[in-house]
Amino acid sequence: MSKDQALERAVRLLGPLEGRLMRAVWSGAVRQPFVVRDIQKVTPELAYTTLMTTLNRLAEKGLLVQAQVVRQRAYEYRAAGTAAEFLSVASREQANRMLEQFGEAALAAFASQLENVTPTERERLRKLVDAD
Repeated sequence: MSKDQALERAVRLLGPLEGRLMRAVWSGAVRQPFVVRDIQKVTPELAYTTLMTTLNRLAEKGLLVQAQVVRQRAYEYRAAGTAAEFLSVASREQANRMLEQFGEAALAAFASQLENVTPTERERLRKLVDAD
């Protein structure tokens, strides 16, 4: 999967505003580390307080790392990981939730989708299974 594909898939897992801000962070539209004012430059139509609240929530969710700037009342933020890393963690969490909720039915549904997978993807999956 390309970096752009991972970015788009990761952003879709977030709400509209969170996705928009993380797209700016992961794509490099805002340099890291950044403060609220930096991200406001790429989203000027959004209120400072809206951005501050959303960035704090992204930090609470583990997508951003937050550090207080010495001698200032502002926080600096940086991505906790790449879009691909977030997508990987979110995928594992989703798979675990499905297995917990649906058990063998989830495995059967997943297996039924293997016929739609390309031979290359099937081989990658086989290697992942064999690695465990």
